[in-house]
Amino acid sequence: MATVPLTEENFESTIRCAQGEEKTVLIDFWADWCRPCKMFGPIFEAASEQHPDLIFGKVDTEAQSGLAGAFAIRSIPTLMVFRDGIAIFQQAGALPADVLEDLIRQVRALDMDEVRRQIAEHQAKHPSGEEG
Repeated sequence: MATVPLTEENFESTIRCAQGEEKTVLIDFWADWCRPCKMFGPIFEAASEQHPDLIFGKVDTEAQSGLAGAFAIRSIPTLMVFRDGIAIFQQAGALPADVLEDLIRQVRALDMDEVRRQIAEHQAKHPSGEEG
């Protein structure tokens, strides 16, 4: 499966799960002028071909500055991963192919019930969203 261009119009529907549906979405925040982005692009594209069951989205930070701002993207490329509508990974910098494959393996192995339990526990301890 080829990568999907993400915009403010389709971003939410791409990462959100329909009832009972599980989705894993990897997102590459990039720009055309960014040399590391151009190096990472083919690696990301190749991974999308190797993992057709996952969604690989690309956000052009120049054309979609609102999305870049919403996620506080300060450096590109930045890779984000959502699973079941939950952001579980974000890192700036181009990843080598083997590191991206290892990340995909780790994301697949995550116990999302445990992730949701940890989020609920954190929210119960910090109901106002403040850390303490």
